[in-house]
Amino acid sequence: MRLSLRFIIPLVIILSLIGYAVVPLVDTLTYKWFIRDIEIRSKLITSTIQDSLIPLIRESSIAKFNRLFNRIIKDERLYAIAFCNSANRLTYKTSLLPSNIICSPQEYHNKIINLPQGDLHVSFTSITDEEKNYGQIILIHDLSFVKRRSADTKLYIFYFFTGLGLIISLITVFIAQLSLRGWIKGLHAIIRGELLTLPKAKNNQGELNPLVKDLRLLIQELETDRKVRDENQIEWSPRTLKDVLNKELLGDEVLIVSNREPYIHVKKQDKIEIQFPASGVVTALEPIMRACSGTWIAHGSGSADKEVVDKNDHIRVPPDNPSYQIRRVWLTKEEEAGYYYGFANEGLWALCHIAHVRPTFRSQDWMQYVAVNKKFAKAVVEEARTADPIVLVQDYHFALLPKMIKELLPKATVITFWHIPFPNPEIFSVCPWREELLEGLLGSSILGFHTRFHCNNFIETVDRFIESRIDKENSTISYGGKLTAVKHYPISIEYPVKWLKSQNSIEECRKKIRDMNNLSQDIFVGLGVDRLDYTKGILERFLAVERLLELEPEWIGKFSFIQIAAPSRTSIDQYQHFDSDVRSLAAKINKRFSKDLYQPIYLKIEHHEPEQIYEYYRGTDLCFVSSLHDGMNLVSKEFIASRDDEQGVLILSQFTGASRELIEAIVVNPYNIDQCAAALKLALEMPSQEKRNRMKSMRSLIREFNVYRWAGRMLLDAANLRKRSKLLKKLSDVETLS
Repeated sequence: MRLSLRFIIPLVIILSLIGYAVVPLVDTLTYKWFIRDIEIRSKLITSTIQDSLIPLIRESSIAKFNRLFNRIIKDERLYAIAFCNSANRLTYKTSLLPSNIICSPQEYHNKIINLPQGDLHVSFTSITDEEKNYGQIILIHDLSFVKRRSADTKLYIFYFFTGLGLIISLITVFIAQLSLRGWIKGLHAIIRGELLTLPKAKNNQGELNPLVKDLRLLIQELETDRKVRDENQIEWSPRTLKDVLNKELLGDEVLIVSNREPYIHVKKQDKIEIQFPASGVVTALEPIMRACSGTWIAHGSGSADKEVVDKNDHIRVPPDNPSYQIRRVWLTKEEEAGYYYGFANEGLWALCHIAHVRPTFRSQDWMQYVAVNKKFAKAVVEEARTADPIVLVQDYHFALLPKMIKELLPKATVITFWHIPFPNPEIFSVCPWREELLEGLLGSSILGFHTRFHCNNFIETVDRFIESRIDKENSTISYGGKLTAVKHYPISIEYPVKWLKSQNSIEECRKKIRDMNNLSQDIFVGLGVDRLDYTKGILERFLAVERLLELEPEWIGKFSFIQIAAPSRTSIDQYQHFDSDVRSLAAKINKRFSKDLYQPIYLKIEHHEPEQIYEYYRGTDLCFVSSLHDGMNLVSKEFIASRDDEQGVLILSQFTGASRELIEAIVVNPYNIDQCAAALKLALEMPSQEKRNRMKSMRSLIREFNVYRWAGRMLLDAANLRKRSKLLKKLSDVETLS
């Protein structure tokens, strides 16, 4: 109320002063209007009495003149009346005619004279007919009524502006009180990145829309300016990533959740060995954790994992320089079979990869998938030291986890990254639990994909199956009162790569690779590095090698291809069949083209440590990535990062996310075997300078867009979300006080 009076009283005073200032102007205009009205009345009176007056003039009847003039003079505004003949002599007059008025039209016509009794208006009008001019009639009007009316007008105007000020003040305060909650709600929506898109009939914030638009544009400009500054001026490294965590997130804790752990402890004979798994997720995330010093929650799958953890199932890693900890979650054989091998890989993996393998969905697998997601959600709560940690949820194994975490830790910032492709709505509709999976993912604060194409597929799928509000312009989805930002973050690798520190020179690596495989030193060697998975296009790759040797027989004995294939998901039937198919095709091609000590394909289905993989990258002439469908594929980037000699050629499938970035690679359709064979020939015959130009450009891109930048972008977006949340809380406090 006090605030309202502070607003009303000054407004009323201001409008009253405005009214007082306007009065003289209105008074002058009113006075002129009345004078003009009197001049018109004078002509009208003369015109009315002229026909009656002319006979009286001819008769010279004073009595009749007096009766006519006395009848006319009864008008309250008419003060006196007189008649001047054609000789300009006063012939007839009423008693109140001022003595100083004479028959002089030039001097008195339409003039105002000031007398003690007040102002009088004098007008002369000729009395004529077709025959002659009879003289002038003098009409004198009393102007005192004008002053009375003017005084009334001044008072009315003052009252009008005072009343208007009071009414405007009351209406403004009333509307402000009604709109305050709407304004705060609108600001909430701006901060969350939402649009006020409710119909005007249901949304009393229509008047706020211009302000909403301006504020949203301002926020977007600030964020865009910051993003440009961050991405163009920061040289991303472990140090800068730590700085982001400390400055932008004030050192908030970071938890990573993934199925695969970064270090696996396995028992071999009487020893415990440490393995680094062949996983693109691990390859990307392990450097992040070394920089952020958080906790990595993962399935403990190694045969010796339980032997090395403490009582809380923790172990510090890396072994040589511990900088973060792993929290291992234990799964039963039934849980692993249903959740991992069943629903995640026979179901979701096959569903999301267009690799012509039919997905299999079983209700018992789904039950295990739900149970394991709950188990990991519980682990997140146990590991969180605060109520609002930053949780990075990784991949399709945990589609339900974001929602579960939010239910247990409402203030947590959940960033989910989907590392594999996301299918279109038609393909995703095959899944019997599609709505549950989508609702789980929409528990994320930020949901990331490798490419904009996959983001669009997700948004269109949600639009098809979930009742939600979608802002395609800002790529956000509002569901259940919570907002999810859907963004693309092309993943990358660390640069420089730590595994290169202990590597020999390129020449030494070339010699070692050829010696290990009994190859002559002058032979050209191609390389494939994959998990043994039907999505990687290994069969198509072998067919391309076979087709090259068919079309270009001069390469027989001069070119061999080494395929490193880490065993994967060996308990699944499709993978067992695929293993058999790969071995059979390699044997068939080798039987066809082998001679003496030469064979075209060397198949190595066994685990290789990263140091060994990078030795192969550096010691071969080309790398062939022929994925049939892939989210990103980091092998292509690892190969480029390894080639500090700026030599080597990358052949890359168009169905990888990497093909959108590494445009200097030889991009192929892996289903087109002849095209792939031609690409192999082109790579083998490519001049050294062209190799250098291509490799130099791609290495520059990977150096700039490394994994620290990938993580940094997500953490900066998380920082912005957390700052918005704090501002929302402040607005809520304002709303409560109002």
